[in-house]
Amino acid sequence: MDKLLFSHSYFMRFDPKQWATGQPYPPLATIGAAALMREQGYKVSLFDTMFVESPESLAPHLETKRPDFFIVYDDGFNYLTKMCLTNMRNAAFRMIQMAHQQGCIVIVSSSDSTDHYASYLEKGADFVLLGEGEETLLQLVTAIRNGDDKFQGISGLAFKQQGLPVQTAARKVMKDLDHLPLPAWDLVDIEQYRRIWMEHHGYFSLNVSTTRGCPFKCNWCAKPIYGNRYNARSPWHVVSEIRMLKERYRFDHIWMCDDIFGLKPGWVNDFADLVEKEGLRFKFKIQSRADLLLQENYVKALARAGCENSWMGAESGSQKILDAMDKGTTVNQIGEATRLLREHGIRPSFFIQFGYPGETKEDIAMTIKMINHLLPDSLGISVSYPLPGTVFYDRVKSELSEKTNWTDSDELKLMFRNTYPPAFYKQLHRYVHRSYGWHLALRQIGQLLLRPARLTKQNFRLAASIIYQLPAAIIARQKLKKLEHGN
Repeated sequence: MDKLLFSHSYFMRFDPKQWATGQPYPPLATIGAAALMREQGYKVSLFDTMFVESPESLAPHLETKRPDFFIVYDDGFNYLTKMCLTNMRNAAFRMIQMAHQQGCIVIVSSSDSTDHYASYLEKGADFVLLGEGEETLLQLVTAIRNGDDKFQGISGLAFKQQGLPVQTAARKVMKDLDHLPLPAWDLVDIEQYRRIWMEHHGYFSLNVSTTRGCPFKCNWCAKPIYGNRYNARSPWHVVSEIRMLKERYRFDHIWMCDDIFGLKPGWVNDFADLVEKEGLRFKFKIQSRADLLLQENYVKALARAGCENSWMGAESGSQKILDAMDKGTTVNQIGEATRLLREHGIRPSFFIQFGYPGETKEDIAMTIKMINHLLPDSLGISVSYPLPGTVFYDRVKSELSEKTNWTDSDELKLMFRNTYPPAFYKQLHRYVHRSYGWHLALRQIGQLLLRPARLTKQNFRLAASIIYQLPAAIIARQKLKKLEHGN
């Protein structure tokens, strides 16, 4: 029986911001691919890099498991892997080299390797899976086991032929996702994840994917794995997995890690019906779009199913910038979606992106004004990040230096020429968070004054927050002004 050792290249310890945040999720795509191969009779195991300190931790696993195949299969459902951080790329290269020296057949599947397959082959990978990888992986491993070395007939593959990298025809994405087995959750040390969550947040969250792909064409968004198609599992299939996870692992919360949750008409309503029928009680968060969140039936069904937080890609408070991004949404829709979510007890959260080409001081001011007026429950701020395969990347690639990826997710370095220097945008990130924190504390104090009560610890914390946030915001603004004028 052929032995397959699966891994992935996200080392949370190499990403200081995420390590401090303490919200680790198991590598969902990795254990999904492992489940498919196990179903086909292969012996599978997992080297989970999430908490290990270095790629060298792989060595004892290679020694004890003696795998025939070492498979770096990144979790394409996690946005952090789509960013192709250089810390993780270098770690992947090191693991590839170690497995290659051990005599394993090395296979890689990730956003970064899809974009840069020649580099991975040069580092010792035997094959790179291009795009959605499960069917390609199964076909490839089966061919190798059967002694078939005619790999040109396998779609979605890159390898070396006569010393040069070649790629085969693109593979069509899968449409029937229900035929895939549920992820091999038993391979994961769930208690290690639970411990981190409980220590940092006091509850335990797991991740579930209900769809693959995104049909929208925001011109900065890279989709090297699942593309612009949108395919969904059935509500029944998803609820079956959630019921199993609830019984086996006693989670408190779920992150629905789809690019867009429940876009298919009627899907969320059917999902909510099944959740109620099964008597499942849990809270979850999603990612959605402002225009989709304007549909009241959709929002009502989300609330009925247990959604407590909806992240939307607000991106900017300037319609000019939204249009330049080909976002397909409006500033007014962001405000209306925020109102509707709150009306149904769901917390709205915003992703914001600064630094898009053409953004001016006035556009930035409009975005800050929108944030401080709408006051989302949570705020994620980044700067425009060019990734291969996007219209945005093609526009700015001539301005990119040798550095084309961030080292970790908190680097926030603007890697092309824009209105202001990179240091300005790093400081802008700090200022917007300070300003947002100040306005949020003011709103909370106002809400408490409307319902007077005896002094509580919460009141004191809010007062302390206001005392801290205002001078911090003023200082951050002064530093921003200096950078704005080139000082």
